[in-house]
Amino acid sequence: MFFSDHRIAAVSRLGQFLREFSSDSPISGGLADIAEELRGAVTKSHRHNGWFITENVMYALSSWGEALTETRLHLWRSREGGAQEVNRLRVGVVMAGNIPLVGLHDFISIFLSGHFAVVKMSSDDECLLPVLVKVLLREDPLFEGDWIFVDRLDHIEAVIATGSDNTSRYFEYYFGKYPNIIRKNRTSVAVLDGTESEQELVALGEDLFRYFGMGCRNVGHLLVPEGYDIQLVFANIVGWDDIVNNNKYGNNYEYYRALFLLNQDDFLENGFLIVRDNKELHTPVSILHHSTYLLPKGQDRLEEWGDQIQCVVGHGFLPFGTAQLPELWDYADNVNTMAFLGSL
Repeated sequence: MFFSDHRIAAVSRLGQFLREFSSDSPISGGLADIAEELRGAVTKSHRHNGWFITENVMYALSSWGEALTETRLHLWRSREGGAQEVNRLRVGVVMAGNIPLVGLHDFISIFLSGHFAVVKMSSDDECLLPVLVKVLLREDPLFEGDWIFVDRLDHIEAVIATGSDNTSRYFEYYFGKYPNIIRKNRTSVAVLDGTESEQELVALGEDLFRYFGMGCRNVGHLLVPEGYDIQLVFANIVGWDDIVNNNKYGNNYEYYRALFLLNQDDFLENGFLIVRDNKELHTPVSILHHSTYLLPKGQDRLEEWGDQIQCVVGHGFLPFGTAQLPELWDYADNVNTMAFLGSL
């Protein structure tokens, strides 16, 4: 059953568990053992992947806890047309591993749709999800027949695959014969108009630096009006200066700083971020591009980049500081996952 009450209740219970876990509240419902296992998985995630520092993993868990409320889940169902019967299929999902639990939305979507999930996790993010699904099993042990974790996708009837522009060609070759959603590289943009408050520019730091800027919803490019003083941004993101002490981020910063100095390229830097006046949309870790726009709200540049953009932050767009807090119905690449699953 697509969006059944039973499945919504189970996912809502997962959300409650995550809210309790991330706020250090007592764990209700006899799930204390899973909470202890999750604490170990958080630690293991960081040991396994240096980008997955505890602060960011806990932020991801907390964010999912806030998203998976009963109210939001029922609103999601109402936006997708309510409960309905589905022809149950084996849906493969290839998960990315750039930020913690980036594949959880696909997993929950397949679970709520009533299909069977054949899950290939990323080797960079393989510690957390197997623990979280145990909360669903406590709600109903029969859910164990709703998914399987695999090293290789076989015997599937549809697929959702997330990767880079390079891996998307591989996905299209191998999975093109199935109904599919194949996602490629995207990044996000902030449009500044010069009237931003200090509080908004401070919040912009969250969009720039959360998860070290590695998510497709992280801002990597600022669109600014002619004559904009980029020092206004520098002055309000100093609270993130400790980010450079992460070895992986710091190595990226030092590498590109040395490269630009060697090439005598123009850039600004503040000890933890390199800023360049550059029209290229995509940027490596530790680098922020900015360029000017002509049309109101940067429509000329946004239209130029089109489907390379995941989301836009700024006045008239997403509020500053919320890029990494999408609603359940804010689908990646603007492709409605639930509509896809419901059409199978």
